[in-house]
Amino acid sequence: MPITLDLRQAVIHKVHGQSEGDLRSMIEGSIDGPEAALPGLGVMFEITWKHLDAAKQDKVIELLHENLKSMTPGSLTTS
Repeated sequence: MPITLDLRQAVIHKVHGQSEGDLRSMIEGSIDGPEAALPGLGVMFEITWKHLDAAKQDKVIELLHENLKSMTPGSLTTS
């Protein structure tokens, strides 16, 4: 019988038991990398977000807001 994992479980399975250095390498290797890595980063963000208290969540939102203000969105294209 085949094993079926959803995306969250697949990401957790892949990173479970990795050292802090391995996690850092995975994250840094995904930043500005192929878009296929974005769902994994999203799962990692979700795990982190769920374990932050409200004050830390507010700080993350503040950081995101400030960084987004300095960015110029690229044009959307269709394929």
